[in-house]
Amino acid sequence: MKKYTLDEIKNEFIGKEGTMEREQFEYDLKMEIVGELIRQTRKERNLTQEQLGEILGVQKAQISRLENHTGNVTLSTIIKVFTALKAKIRMRVELDGNIVQIA
Repeated sequence: MKKYTLDEIKNEFIGKEGTMEREQFEYDLKMEIVGELIRQTRKERNLTQEQLGEILGVQKAQISRLENHTGNVTLSTIIKVFTALKAKIRMRVELDGNIVQIA
């Protein structure tokens, strides 16, 4: 029985690295992880979606969309949510070998 790596499977069924399909898959996966992290952190803080929405000044539905990745989300919104959840945010940008660490 032949064994396949995860990258081989992704290349075959999603698209090779660098293709539009693969980039979209990777983006969606990361956003689902962010949504799940928001949900877990909110629950750890014993907050409902409605309570978090009140803190941020948005409707419960927007929190639900963030957690379920069912809409576009900006970096600004993600930062506001994690700040409201009292989480530390670290961001790293790498471009052409240059790395910028943003607190």
